Amino acid sequence: MEIKIWNNLSDCQKQAALTRPAQSSSDKVQEIVSNIISRIQKEGDCALFEFSKTLDRFEGKNLEWTKDEITEACSRVDQELKTAIDTAYENIKKFHQAQEPHCVKLETYPGIVCETHTHPIDSVGLYVPGGSAPLVSTALMLAVPAAIAGCPEVILCSPPPISDAIIYAATKAGVKRIFNLGGAQAIAAMAYGTETVPKVLKIFGPGNQFVTMAKRLVSNDAHGAAIDMPAGPSEVLVIADDKANPEFVAADLLSQAEHGPDSQVILVTQSEDFAKKAMEAVDRQLAVLPRKEIATKALSKSTAIVVDNLDDAVVVSNTYAPEHLILQVEDPESLLQKLRNVGSIFVGAYTPESLGDYASGTNHTLPTYGYAKTCCALGTDDYRRRYTVQKASREGLQAIAKTVTTMADAEGLGAHKNAVVVRVNSL
Repeated sequence: MEIKIWNNLSDCQKQAALTRPAQSSSDKVQEIVSNIISRIQKEGDCALFEFSKTLDRFEGKNLEWTKDEITEACSRVDQELKTAIDTAYENIKKFHQAQEPHCVKLETYPGIVCETHTHPIDSVGLYVPGGSAPLVSTALMLAVPAAIAGCPEVILCSPPPISDAIIYAATKAGVKRIFNLGGAQAIAAMAYGTETVPKVLKIFGPGNQFVTMAKRLVSNDAHGAAIDMPAGPSEVLVIADDKANPEFVAADLLSQAEHGPDSQVILVTQSEDFAKKAMEAVDRQLAVLPRKEIATKALSKSTAIVVDNLDDAVVVSNTYAPEHLILQVEDPESLLQKLRNVGSIFVGAYTPESLGDYASGTNHTLPTYGYAKTCCALGTDDYRRRYTVQKASREGLQAIAKTVTTMADAEGLGAHKNAVVVRVNSL
C-alpha cells in the first residue's frame, strides 16, 4: 500500500487516489455473457446443461437437488458449524423482522384518500457464490429476508459442488429449491426460465465479473428480471486516529483484501507515523494468511491516505462512498452524523467488519464501486413491492375537479380532462 498525503495532492491526484481498480476486459466479458444469455433464451435446458458441463464442470444428471439429497447434506454439517449458522440466522432474522413496511393512509384533500400498500414479490432467485470461498453467510443474508417478506417462490443457485453448509443455511432460512448452477448461466436461467429452472422476477446476490455482467444485462431487458443492486469487488475504508490499535486496523484491511485480487482497501488517518505502523502490522499478519497471494494483489491497488483532521477524513469517505466503513477513532459517534454515502458503518475498536459479514444481524449485501451514493444495504423491503391506492368520494371529485382539468388543459391532454368532466356532469 502506498501512503499519500491528502493535502499535498492536486484535485486530479485526489480523484486518482480514490479510483477503484478497473474492471478487466469488460467488452470481452459482455460478449461472452451475451452469448450465454442468448443461447439459454433460445435453447433452454439444452444450452444450460452444456454450459453447466463446460463451465461449472458439473457431471451430474440433475441440476436440482432432491429432498433426500438436501437432508443428507444437512446431516453432514459439523454440529459446531450448525450452531454458528443457527446463531447468525437468529440475529439476521431479528433485525430483518423489525423492518416492517411503513404503510400510509391519508386524506390529502377533502374526500380524497391516498394509501400505500405492499406485497411480497411473487418469485425471487438467490445467487450464492462458491469457488475459492463458498459464502455460507450469503445464503442466510439473501434467504432470511425473502422468507420474512413472504415471497411465495424462492430458488437458490450456487456453483457445484455446493457446500453442505450452504445447503444447511439455505434450508434453515426456508429455501426448498436449490440448483447446481453457477456463473452467468445461472443468472440467465433464473431470468428467463428453462424446462428445469423456473423464471423469477428478481435476482439477488453477489458474484464475479461474469455474474455481475449477466445481472446487468438481464435487468436491462423487459423480458429478463430485476436485480437487487449494481455491485463490484468488495472494499473497505478505515478511518483511524493516533489512539487506534494498528493491529486492529491491519486486521480489518486484510479481512477485505482477502476477498479477491480486485478488492480494494483504504486507510485514512491523521498521522503518517500511524500509517507506517499499520502497514508494518499488515505485513506481519499477511505473512501467515492462507489467502496471502490474493490479499497481496488487492493491497497493490490500495492506499493509505494521511489527512490533517477528521473532517478531511469524512470528506474522503463521502467522496469514495465505501461498501464498508470502519471507525477506529476516540469519539466515533461524533462522526456518524457527518458521514454519508456508505453501505454499512462499523463503530469502534471492537466492531470488526467480520461481525456484519456473518452474525451481527445487518445484511452484508451492500453497494460497492461507489454505488453507495445512491443505493442501500439489502433489506426486507427489497423483497416487497409497494404500490399506491386512491379513492375519491363524489364530493371529493367535485372539489378537486377544477385543479385537475386546469392542469390537463395546460398539458394539452383533453382525454384526461374529459375523464373528470363526464363524471362531474353526471353528478
